[in-house]
Amino acid sequence: MREQHRKWVTREKAKVDRIACPWLIKNFVDSEPEFLFVPAHKVSDIAKEQNAIPFDVPNVELGHHDNKCSFDAIIEKYNLGDPALQELAKIVRGADIDDPSPSPESVALEAIADGFRQITKNDFDNMTKQFYVYDALYAYCNAKLASQEEHMT
Repeated sequence: MREQHRKWVTREKAKVDRIACPWLIKNFVDSEPEFLFVPAHKVSDIAKEQNAIPFDVPNVELGHHDNKCSFDAIIEKYNLGDPALQELAKIVRGADIDDPSPSPESVALEAIADGFRQITKNDFDNMTKQFYVYDALYAYCNAKLASQEEHMT
């Protein structure tokens, strides 16, 4: 069951995880989320003032833990068992954390995310434009898994 119309807060100047997480939240957790992008030092205060859920900041439940990124934390917290999301998480993780041997998809995602951050006017514009990238990656992951399953039968 998806929660509805919650506020979610993170640091401004989003790149990989802070765009991937809103995509994940909007598509699988909260049908009508409201996202707040604020200076890093204000996330905790804004979370309290606005009754918002903080993500992708240090020392929060939906943050980085044990070489996993916030995208992973959201998948785990909300029990999102979709295998394509698990595949997408590998790509996001490889693009977001210091991975000594990231996949080609992760390297590409990091470059794309950096480029979008440079050409968009703010985090909301960035998020709106990059959601299509995550839609495409999710479709890619579904197709990849279907192809692997076909070859196994």
